[in-house]
Amino acid sequence: MGNLLCTACIDTGTVGVIERCGKFDRLAEPGCHIVCCPLGEAVRGAVSLRVQQLDVHCETKTKDNVFCNVSVNVQFEAIREKVEDAYYRLTDPARQINSYVYDVVRSTVPNMMLDDVFSAKEDIAHNVKNELAKAMEKYGFSIIIALVTDIRPAANVMAAMNEINASSRQREAAIQKAEANKLTAIKHAEADAESKFLQGQGIARQRLAIINGLKESVLNFEQDIPGINSKDVVELMMLTQWIDMMRDIGQNGRQTVFMPHSPAGMADVTAQMRAGILQGGAATLR
Repeated sequence: MGNLLCTACIDTGTVGVIERCGKFDRLAEPGCHIVCCPLGEAVRGAVSLRVQQLDVHCETKTKDNVFCNVSVNVQFEAIREKVEDAYYRLTDPARQINSYVYDVVRSTVPNMMLDDVFSAKEDIAHNVKNELAKAMEKYGFSIIIALVTDIRPAANVMAAMNEINASSRQREAAIQKAEANKLTAIKHAEADAESKFLQGQGIARQRLAIINGLKESVLNFEQDIPGINSKDVVELMMLTQWIDMMRDIGQNGRQTVFMPHSPAGMADVTAQMRAGILQGGAATLR
């Protein structure tokens, strides 16, 4: 009897498929099973219940005619209640999933601009998962998740995109710098205007004080010294100020040349300089 029976061990995480005379008979859970070989029973194979991962790399074209490689990561597993379908209905599940991913990606990405593809990664992954879930469920497989892991256009396109981004940021930086310079110039102008306004007030007050002092001095002279008028007092004060100025210049320690500043005086200076040059030239000729 022992020669008529065989044992088969099914690994954990898999479900064995037992056939009798080439026809599906039953499923075998993980563990040791008795198989009656004389009746034509045999363990034909096993279906893994583990979560499997498939990386699909699809080359496609965007709406603005840019070729790019889209990488999609698909995680799937066999449905325990449909192990028979998972084993018999598909020869190569990974190849079938790969074909569906290609179909979804190449029907979705060509309707988008390249910039929109990067921002629509979740939408692409959602479309892939929905299409795969509907297509693979009847074959006994469940799609757990689909992720768009990478979108990589050609190297020259990526360089151009980086250059555009850099130029945009430089332009923004230039605008911000110009705004800062503008604000600084405005603040400097406001400060200069305020400074000149205060200086003008100070000069006005100074002149007012001088006028009031002169006025008071003239009145005091007229009251204290009989027979003198305001004109004489003003001339006396001007002479006093002139003497004070000469004393300050003399104490300065620098050589000072006084020149007439009226138009007629400038003509006299020019004539004197011309005469001096002519006399010097005549002396040299002698």
